[in-house]
Amino acid sequence: MNIALKNQRKAGRSPRQNGLTGLVVAFVFFGFLLLMLQKPSLMNAVMLAAVPLGLWAVEMILPRLFSMDRLLLSLVDFLCGLGILLQYRYNAGRGLEQCLNYGAGLVAMVGCGLAVRCIRSWKLLVLPMMACCCALLILPFVFRSANAGLGATAWVTFGSFRMQPSEIVKIAYLFVLAYFLSRRRVVFALAYTGVMLAFLVAQRDLGTAAIYGGAGVVMLYAATSSLMLILGLAGAGLGAVSALYLLFKDSFFLTVQNRIRNWLDPFATYDLPGGGYQMAQALIAMANGSWWGTGLGLGDISRIPEYSSDFIFSAVMNEFGLVFSLLVIAVYILIVLRSADIALRSTSAFHALLALGGAGLIAVQTFIIIGGITKLIPMTGVTVPFLSYGGTSLVSCMGIMGVVQGVANNNERILREDRLLAGEEDAP
Repeated sequence: MNIALKNQRKAGRSPRQNGLTGLVVAFVFFGFLLLMLQKPSLMNAVMLAAVPLGLWAVEMILPRLFSMDRLLLSLVDFLCGLGILLQYRYNAGRGLEQCLNYGAGLVAMVGCGLAVRCIRSWKLLVLPMMACCCALLILPFVFRSANAGLGATAWVTFGSFRMQPSEIVKIAYLFVLAYFLSRRRVVFALAYTGVMLAFLVAQRDLGTAAIYGGAGVVMLYAATSSLMLILGLAGAGLGAVSALYLLFKDSFFLTVQNRIRNWLDPFATYDLPGGGYQMAQALIAMANGSWWGTGLGLGDISRIPEYSSDFIFSAVMNEFGLVFSLLVIAVYILIVLRSADIALRSTSAFHALLALGGAGLIAVQTFIIIGGITKLIPMTGVTVPFLSYGGTSLVSCMGIMGVVQGVANNNERILREDRLLAGEEDAP
């Protein structure tokens, strides 16, 4: 244990982390510099100074105020900075809003981290959290008229404000599931997950349902180590979804049927309502990017209706190319692996399941949307974590990372307590 502590202290003094922070800030700075050179304006100059400076301040100041895993923070900030850059490049207003969304996400990240750090007993909070989750997922049915024309009735609109309750529920879902599974109450965990999935399927939001289900399977296997249970549940779930699709494919799940057709051959349904136009344009944009991209500010994906949200990864491939896109995917993999490593280093089953569930949510969501964009699997209407435009999505993803950071903070606290018990000096 003492050797691990000494190595950790040496790593904390290493310049490697500062070098990674410098790379993140430099990438965003030069990205906005290119946009400034292409189209000089006061707003571009302000963004050129403000966004890199803001990211640097977050990287330097936040870990001093709240003990955090700086590698995980840098990886997340790189993706958030890339998202702000792309959103601003295509729409300045959305870029500015994404900056505000990032600020709200930081608040959510710190808040979730402090909750994990400070709340010692979750017993009295589980039932209220479950009730709040159900209430939030009922809202889209109450305000169904606000979702006219959308494939999934998963959004709620109040005037100009629009939110997706299932994104907020993700965080509470982690806490509730981790609580039940850490106490070996598998039946309660399965029942709660079933209720959440039922709400999402009723909303026709199968993409989000797959994210919830995938993360739940990861946590369930970690808690029980029962492969037979996982295979049985997976088979039952696939059977239920298949039966529902066959029964209601021409009515309730008509959008799902269209997406399967678009996945099989988007060019065959190119001109049909709800057809493959968007997918075909995305494939063309990605192909035009080739290996090294068209260059930031030189591409064009404006023909893709949802280029700022569901298809933002098409913009990455179009302007930055396949090589850079693979590096972005590698960053997602590193985030998942780092979160899993934090879970493995936890001494509490509850905290380990929290971190592992957070890794599962990010991993499944990233696979589903990037797999859909690249035509590996049928497309679903979920966002690309940290990149897509939208306050609810970004706040949710950063809140999940806050949960993982809270577990990392708890691990650090336990290591410090062990060191004090060992009688070592508390000097650096």
